[in-house]
Amino acid sequence: MSGRAPLRRAAASTTIAILAILVLAADQLSKHFVLQNLEPGVTTQVFGEALQFVLVFNPGAAFSLGEGVTWIFTIAMAVVAAAIIWLALTRVRSRVWTLVLGLLLGGVLGNLSDRLFRDPGFAIGHVVDFILTPWMWFWTPNAAIFNVADMFIVGGMAAVALLLILGIEFDGSRGAKKTAVDESSDDAEAADADAAEADEADVAGTLADDPEGAEAPDEAPAAGTDAIPGSASSADSSPREHG
Repeated sequence: MSGRAPLRRAAASTTIAILAILVLAADQLSKHFVLQNLEPGVTTQVFGEALQFVLVFNPGAAFSLGEGVTWIFTIAMAVVAAAIIWLALTRVRSRVWTLVLGLLLGGVLGNLSDRLFRDPGFAIGHVVDFILTPWMWFWTPNAAIFNVADMFIVGGMAAVALLLILGIEFDGSRGAKKTAVDESSDDAEAADADAAEADEADVAGTLADDPEGAEAPDEAPAAGTDAIPGSASSADSSPREHG
């Protein structure tokens, strides 16, 4: 995108790991803070009604969907995390993909940690949610309560969709642009081939219309032949006077 060389694979993997750790730390520290300072279900206004903290324990997805199948969300997040790690180790060399996948991985690991290690048990733990922004949910009567990890998951997924729409590859190149260049190259080669065939056809037509003109010209006479007046041969062949 910017013309800079792609990242080395080790650099891209390290950057993704660092970003993921930072997001995971921010998520878990914020959850630790609210667990220590808030009562479940009690609303605390931070910036009036625009931003509020309400501690809840969510066994399902957004809007408490799928509360009875918590283990499915655990598996899904584990698969997503494994896919991002695999891409980081094998494919990703783009700076923008490194940034997006690092932040997304951190968000996934934040909620996955809750699923694995919080009550009521391993792989069925409830996610700690506490951020409430009622103005964001004007289309539904039930406003969703989320956490720091959720913000990076939603933002990361939106960024992934945008990069895919723009056709940006994991190495930073643009797939659509590369295809256009290849097609232009093919068109140019085809045009050159057509021009060469046309030239050959013109030459063949010329030879067919004027075969005598196509023959090689006769060689010019050598210098000093009888055809040249006053040459030495003419002088020798003339009679001489005797005294």
